[in-house]
Amino acid sequence: MRKEFRALLVAVLMSAQLAVLPNGQASPLARSENQNEPKPQQALMKEVRHVLVMLPYYSVFDNLAYRVDGDRVILEGQVVRPSIKSDAEAAVKSVSGVSSVVNNIEVLPPSPMDDQLRRALYRAIYGEPALSRYGFSAVASIHIIVKNGNVTLEGVVDSDADKNLANLRANGVPNVFSVKNNLQVEGGGK
Repeated sequence: MRKEFRALLVAVLMSAQLAVLPNGQASPLARSENQNEPKPQQALMKEVRHVLVMLPYYSVFDNLAYRVDGDRVILEGQVVRPSIKSDAEAAVKSVSGVSSVVNNIEVLPPSPMDDQLRRALYRAIYGEPALSRYGFSAVASIHIIVKNGNVTLEGVVDSDADKNLANLRANGVPNVFSVKNNLQVEGGGK
C-alpha cells in the first residue's frame, strides 16, 4: 500500500512539474541565439571554473588554472593525461560568451618514477589526519604536481599551519628532489 502511494505521489509531482514548464525556452540547456555575446566577467569566470572542475579525469595530480581577458580565456597549468588538455580546451570553448581559448596547459612527461612519487606523496599528505579533510571534496584542495622528481603543491588550505604541514610531509617522501609550496591560505594569509 505504501509503495503504491509513493509511486502515485511521484507520478503526480512529476506531471505537475511538466505542466509548469514553458515551451522549452526557460530550460537550463537552452542557449541564446548569439553564443558569443558579452557576459559579465565574474559570471564568465565562474562558469569557466565550473566546466574545468567537472572534467571527468581531472584529479589531484593535475593543476588547471585560467585567466579571462574580455571574452578570451587563457588556460595554464599541468596535467598528467594529454586528453585532459584537449578536454579542457573543448569544455571552455563551449562556454557561452567565450570567443577564443589559448591553451598553454603543459602535459607532464610520462615517467614510472614520477607515478611512484605521486602515489607516495598522496599517501604522505592525505594520510596525515590533520590534512585528510582536504581530500574529502569532489576535487581535492591540495594538488600534487610531479615533474622529473620535482614537486609543486598547488591549491588552497585553511591555515599557515596546514600549508607548512603539507610542505613537511612532501619533503619527507624519499626520492623527491625539491618541493615548491604554492599553497594559498584561504582568506589571503601567507
